[in-house]
Amino acid sequence: MTHKLTVALLFGGRSSEHSISCATAGGVLAAIDRERYNVIPIGITRDGAFVLEEDDPARFALNQAELPEVFDNGSRVRWPESTLSRQLTVTDGAGLGSRSLGNVDLVFPILHGPFGEDGTVQGLLELTGLPYVGSGVLASALGMDKHFTKTVFQQASLPVAPWRTITADDWAEAPGMAHAAIEELGLPVFVKPARAGSSVGVSKVSTRDQLAEAMRVALGEDDKVLIEAGLVGRELEIAVLQGRRGEPARASVAGEVLVRGRDFYDFAAKYLGAPGIDLVCPADLTATELAEMQRLAIRAFEAIDGAGLARVDFFHTADGWVINEINTMPGFTPISMFPSCWLASGYTYPQLIDELIEVALSRRGVRAA
Repeated sequence: MTHKLTVALLFGGRSSEHSISCATAGGVLAAIDRERYNVIPIGITRDGAFVLEEDDPARFALNQAELPEVFDNGSRVRWPESTLSRQLTVTDGAGLGSRSLGNVDLVFPILHGPFGEDGTVQGLLELTGLPYVGSGVLASALGMDKHFTKTVFQQASLPVAPWRTITADDWAEAPGMAHAAIEELGLPVFVKPARAGSSVGVSKVSTRDQLAEAMRVALGEDDKVLIEAGLVGRELEIAVLQGRRGEPARASVAGEVLVRGRDFYDFAAKYLGAPGIDLVCPADLTATELAEMQRLAIRAFEAIDGAGLARVDFFHTADGWVINEINTMPGFTPISMFPSCWLASGYTYPQLIDELIEVALSRRGVRAA
């Protein structure tokens, strides 16, 4: 009988994308091949407690009326005491002591936003010596911070939209810097937190008197804000998978976000079924256009030293391709663009999960069962 790998699925977290991470966990729990993997679901509460969660995909379904949540059930999952062990233990909430959850072969940290997607959890896993899916500390931190992502892309001669970065101190002490930025960039602009995702805290500013409210919303998520030139063009996304050891990265077909009647592809449209957005995958591109988009996506992935997976978002303007951002742990719900692009490229959802796990183990020099 084939030995089953034990996968610790890590989700929830302290960021404003907590519920989206939970929804992603629901998708993975429903799709992962139980004949190949034992799964330990570990939730992180909004306060940062690691708790043993239910292995129930329905518990984390994305529901518009009530978003999924990791609640503190009193249990506490403990990580290995050193790199010489891969054993997880749990203390239950009834004070009955701790028990072993067994040895873990791999951690799948499907966390979005700060305190999970930004290198913090990756640092914890590096310290414990546990293999994990996705980018390491540096690439995760770079991908999370839009200012430094753009800086690295510029250095790599990759096309990005013009932007200016304004800190909370800048806004408090010299708000004229932000007003000067919109004068220089030209309206409309987008105001967004530097370190947040899922369009949380993002506003479109079409008139000067909208700037103050947009800054207030963005600074509610982060103390560093980007003011970015609004671009006119098609909004397209593409998924990247790292190759196994000795193999190159590859990119999927592209998907397109068609905005009809909304200012932009915001949180409500992404996750709550709000009208005005259509997602088309595969996008209508020529073979030449798709090849160039795939080339740029892989270059962006390599520029930040990405690992495992990423989704790269583009605008296709009259002047050519512009990279909007890279997401090192993209949404993984069944309707999210990352799995949708790979499904349209020939993978099933369970096969995509297998590939991510096998790539991570291959890169760590561990053989999958």
